[in-house]
Amino acid sequence: MHMKRWNSSAFLGAAFLMATSAIGPGFLTQTAVFTKQLAASFGFVILISILLDIGAQLNIWRILAVSEQRAQDLANDLLPGLGYLLSGLIVAGGLAFNIGNLAGTGLGMQVLFHIPAAQGAAISALIAIGIFLSREAGKMMDVFTKVLGVLMILLTLYVTFTSSPPLATALYRTVWPETIDARAIITLVGGTVGGYITFAGGHRLLDAGIKGKEMLPQVSRAAVTGILLTSVMRVMLFLAALGVVSQGLTLQDNNPAASVFQLAAGPWGYRIFGVVMWCAAITSVVGSAYTSYTFVSNFHPRIAALRKWIISSFIIVSAFIFIIVGQPVKILVFVGMLNGFILPLALTVMLFAAYRLRITKDYHHPKWLFVFGILVVMATLWLSVNAIGI
Repeated sequence: MHMKRWNSSAFLGAAFLMATSAIGPGFLTQTAVFTKQLAASFGFVILISILLDIGAQLNIWRILAVSEQRAQDLANDLLPGLGYLLSGLIVAGGLAFNIGNLAGTGLGMQVLFHIPAAQGAAISALIAIGIFLSREAGKMMDVFTKVLGVLMILLTLYVTFTSSPPLATALYRTVWPETIDARAIITLVGGTVGGYITFAGGHRLLDAGIKGKEMLPQVSRAAVTGILLTSVMRVMLFLAALGVVSQGLTLQDNNPAASVFQLAAGPWGYRIFGVVMWCAAITSVVGSAYTSYTFVSNFHPRIAALRKWIISSFIIVSAFIFIIVGQPVKILVFVGMLNGFILPLALTVMLFAAYRLRITKDYHHPKWLFVFGILVVMATLWLSVNAIGI
């Protein structure tokens, strides 16, 4: 019974780690901006992206579980050196996005306590480091992401109610949109399961000893749960923004997400935005640091031995760059483009691995999942190529 409870906790922890890694500062801004542009039709974008997200994440988590290997080891098994390339891309992307995540923690602290953003980021970095320095860092990380994840959802739910969104219109346009924005769909997919994000929960399950063919039903459930948690937050933010926009109010271009909360719930809404922004950003800091480390941890015994200090250094470097450079807009734009290539590369590796008997043994990967995976690869690759003008 105790083992079953622990396993359930680990599955939920992995789902929340993935979800809160996806829900970062960019997630909040992105949702507000697209709602402003597409109004109720953004509901259709969310619906399609959820289906693609589930297809991508189910493929990756299931194949990691049956291979009982982390993504970089599996990639090196397929083609020597490929795992090192994948790790390099993940860590580079994770570091750059962590600068943005720490910028988000600074903004949240600034709203709540009227302190400089750089000071707020430094305090937040120390909190994140404290989690990884604790004796039971894995369980501490699970609890931290669960508690803050639930808090974000509840606070955003309150703001959604206060904005009085046109629910009937939103539901109608979700299945019958006025406009279909393919770029918005792919952007949401990349922001939810791109880069390091989808591996956060998958690697967490492996670290918790949850692997093998017999665990696939639970792994699949955890994978879908992670996407659904992210989607709940996305839908509530969309409805909150739609309620504001449908009243004829204008979201500020420099901080559209803050505008949603403030216009929907007044001065208290702005404070709630501060809490939600900080929770979203700090959990993304934790998810990015942890997942980036898992991509290099087994390349040398010394790396595994220095786990706490390497993760802490990763967070310190991110915070230092933010404090020195300020808003890392150019870095985020560049790595956002780089991130677009990570998902198709990583997912292609997983799909090839699914049909290598020496890796998956007697496991038969569902054909519908394979087709889903190919669709996601083609769509994200198309957007990435177009983004750099090839």
